[in-house]
Amino acid sequence: MQRFASIIVVDARGWILLQERDQHPVIDPEKWGFVGGHVEDGEGVEPAAYRELAEETGLRLDGGLESAGVFEVRHGVSDDTVELFVVRLDLADDDIDCQEGRQIVFVDPHRARHDLDLTASAALIIPVFLDSDLYRSMRP
Repeated sequence: MQRFASIIVVDARGWILLQERDQHPVIDPEKWGFVGGHVEDGEGVEPAAYRELAEETGLRLDGGLESAGVFEVRHGVSDDTVELFVVRLDLADDDIDCQEGRQIVFVDPHRARHDLDLTASAALIIPVFLDSDLYRSMRP
């Protein structure tokens, strides 16, 4: 079982930051999912979330991520643990430096829930997050 740290940034509109993966990942290629990745040996999950956010988007935060839960996800390859972190930031697509995947953009929550081909973890977690009090508190 692998551990993953995933991050959702919520913008001023209430849209959520998602990554369109390219064809290279072993897990869920060419699907939409979270910014984030593996927790390295000896690394805590929260430090991994900050590291992954910086590596994949160029966003370097000095705090502010909030845990939104731990989820067990079956990828077909393995059963993994995903801890989701969230933060609300007044940013736009141009503020994000896509350093992995095809694109990383803010997505309308309705589109994220109903129209995108999601990774296994995103398909499980996005509806739970969008229905949560935490997300409601971050929306305009």
